[in-house]
Amino acid sequence: MEVRLLGPVELWTDAGPLDAGPPRQRAVLAALALDAGRPVLADVLIDRVWGEAAPPRARQALHSYITRIRRALADPDAGTAPRLPFRSGGYVLECDRDRVDVHRFRALAGGPPERRADRLRQALDLWRGTPLADVAGPWAARVREGLHREHVDAVLAWAETELHAGNAAVTVPALSDLADQHPLCEPVTALLMRALHAVGRGADALHRYAAIAQRLAEELGADPAPQLQAVHRAILRGEMDHRPAPEPPAPAAASAAVPALLPPDAYGFIGRRAQLDHLDAVLTRAADQPTATAVALVTGPAGVGKTALAVHWAHRVRDRFPDGQLAIDLRGFAPGGPAVTPAEAVRRFLDALNVPRRRVPAALDAQLDLYRTELARRRVLVLLDNARDEAQVRPLLPGGPGSAVVLTSRHRLPGLVAAHGAEPVIVDLLSAPESRDLLTRRVGANRAGAEPGAVDRIVRRCARLPLALSIVAARAAHLPDFPLSVFADELDGLDAGLDPLSGEDAVTDVRAVFSSSYRALDPEAAGLFRLLGVWPGPELTVAAAASLTALPRDRARRLVATLAQAHLLTEHAAGRYAMHDLLAAYATELARRHLSAEERQAARCRVLDHYLHTAYAAAAVLNPHREQVPIGPPEPGSVAEEITGIDAAFAWFTAAYPALAAAVGRAAAAGLDGRVVPLARAVEIFLHRRGRWPEQLDVQRAGLGAAQRLGDLGAQSRAHMALGLVHTALGDYDEATDDYERAVAFFARSGDGMGQVNAHRGMSWLCERAGRPADALNHALRAVEVAQAYEFDDGQAEALNQVGWCAAMMGDHERAVAYCERALELNQRIGNVSGESNAWDSIGYAFHHLGRHAEAVPRFERALALTRRLGARLDEAEVLDHLGDAYAALNRSTEARAAWRQALAILDEWADPDAARVRAKL
Repeated sequence: MEVRLLGPVELWTDAGPLDAGPPRQRAVLAALALDAGRPVLADVLIDRVWGEAAPPRARQALHSYITRIRRALADPDAGTAPRLPFRSGGYVLECDRDRVDVHRFRALAGGPPERRADRLRQALDLWRGTPLADVAGPWAARVREGLHREHVDAVLAWAETELHAGNAAVTVPALSDLADQHPLCEPVTALLMRALHAVGRGADALHRYAAIAQRLAEELGADPAPQLQAVHRAILRGEMDHRPAPEPPAPAAASAAVPALLPPDAYGFIGRRAQLDHLDAVLTRAADQPTATAVALVTGPAGVGKTALAVHWAHRVRDRFPDGQLAIDLRGFAPGGPAVTPAEAVRRFLDALNVPRRRVPAALDAQLDLYRTELARRRVLVLLDNARDEAQVRPLLPGGPGSAVVLTSRHRLPGLVAAHGAEPVIVDLLSAPESRDLLTRRVGANRAGAEPGAVDRIVRRCARLPLALSIVAARAAHLPDFPLSVFADELDGLDAGLDPLSGEDAVTDVRAVFSSSYRALDPEAAGLFRLLGVWPGPELTVAAAASLTALPRDRARRLVATLAQAHLLTEHAAGRYAMHDLLAAYATELARRHLSAEERQAARCRVLDHYLHTAYAAAAVLNPHREQVPIGPPEPGSVAEEITGIDAAFAWFTAAYPALAAAVGRAAAAGLDGRVVPLARAVEIFLHRRGRWPEQLDVQRAGLGAAQRLGDLGAQSRAHMALGLVHTALGDYDEATDDYERAVAFFARSGDGMGQVNAHRGMSWLCERAGRPADALNHALRAVEVAQAYEFDDGQAEALNQVGWCAAMMGDHERAVAYCERALELNQRIGNVSGESNAWDSIGYAFHHLGRHAEAVPRFERALALTRRLGARLDEAEVLDHLGDAYAALNRSTEARAAWRQALAILDEWADPDAARVRAKL
């Protein structure tokens, strides 16, 4: 009996096919056959057959399918049929693995070099179409994808063998079909071009190159890989060589020598103390589990120094492994050439272990069993460098204790962590001191010490990426008479592209190294990466990604996860991602090369609208009584965050502010002033509540500039209002006066009552701060008059409190209480929490100065609770200061000092000049 999976799932006997049952039963049979001879747990079978859609009675259904398969296997026409017992906790399809076409295919494809072309042809003849064609579900899709890759590898191996044998003509039809099926698979096209050239069809070969180059550019925004470009150049120059590759020399006789395959240790290795300790800890923990194999997964972005770390650590611990060290570059992300297959890797390892060729079986599974058997009686360190995925690594893991594995990958390989206990060791950018040390070691202490500023510029422009720093250091070493400032100046050109960090060697070319990660992405993820070049930071959320791409959140979330999995994005906080400056520069290159100006601007508008509409929603939550200036609808495809409550609004603003500040600058640079103005207004309330005056100054100046370019006088006046408040807080009273006078004049001319009220209130605060209490009172009274005339309750309530406060500053505390209590009543009626908080504080202040200290305390406590609810930190500090004064007047010194300390902590945090006054009270 045979089980056939390389097509529809079928059961065959010598007499013909048997009924394999309905689709789910076929799925169970396929799941068992792929692990023929090994127990498969019921839960694993359920997951493979149903996935996340497993019904409540999946276990009973599985048992029913197992029973039917057993009946089919017991068919009298089946001859010596496989058995399906329950053993070792799972179901085992007991049969010769050669009876399953997938395993027979692998055995033929991975056998010894003798008669290789014939064996590969036999392997390929087993294919009847799409593997598991009648089995649905995610597991089957993953299996199909893996088998398709193996099929491509087998066709390439067969064609390569025939081409070396001088039989190029027989390969052209198969390679042409394969190239049509996989139009972006560059190794296929490269081999097809060689075959076409060998049969005298050089023009067709060049047409194939032009077609794939155009398709790569249009769909992935990438250039052909160096290997494919090399074939193209060789054909153009008439340098193509089709002679057979030399046979590898016969292995030496087995000896007692141990393998020592580690690459040389990295010269001038710097830092990574935490990661080295982590790797040591992996070995220590494995020693406590005598049946376990230590597996350390060194993972991080391209160019960050994963290989250097793994090799350096391997040299440090190699004495713990007396039976040697195995090492291989799996070329998972090599800029040119195919990745190393498990079959190639295990053959190299068996040779390194001095296993005689006559002992090496033909089938790959048997070779892997032999490899694990050899390691079972040895203590060997295995270094698997540059792994692409779990499938490339799993077969090479030792099966027992004693040995250890350290592997590196740009991917996180979560399957390896979950199933094999691999411990992730995360490698990120170097710290600034480590970066300076690396550069200093490479160029010399004297040279670096003479130009510390240039060293810092190089470190900053290289984004602390070890590869980039090493490239610059190498150039500086070759030009010892050049000052380091020359190389720092060159790096200033990185905004225009990565040319300053390019080179002829793909391994040490930053663009080529990044490209190999980018080219491994699926088209949608590659599209998001290109769009990140339109909006390169400082961070990204799923909603921002959805807006950039105009895709639904769920699809955007998958794409962001894909980029994070490939370390092209780093999740620096929950749900917030970033990329370093050099990756951003590479993304910008791709965006400029492959997106039109219209596409780039549309993406900018969508992501700006994401920030604008989310910021407006958050600002409305923080101050619902503030004048709301209308903004237009967002661009189609733009997605805003949902803001629910004050805490959520502050949390969003706090996390998103670096991106918001960048958004203001980028919108202005892109000529999108119509978005700069409302964006600056939206962030004003957050920056005001947090007392972040220097940042407020920058943002509001940008908003004023945009309003001036638009000729929008109303927006200019609101910007002057915001700037007047900032200048007042910073003590720049002349600037503040100019801002407020401009605003008052415009609002009076335009009849904007709300604007006039707010401008006079601002002038009142300015005059109070400047030591002009009478002018402050007059502006506050004028604000009350205008608010009453326009029936503006919010403005009237705030202005009444301002009048009361000014009266208190002038010593008229009874009048202050009267006005502030009117303000309190009105604020409570209209629900203005911010105004209510201010009124409670003003009343408490007046009571305190009237000697009614015990009555002042509860007023201050009410104000304190409301300021904390609002997140108004500087207002909170002021209330705490006042509360401390009231406690002190009541001889409650412990409580007074506690209140002053809390106030001082806030004032010191914001570098407020009032800190010295409060500190003196302590």
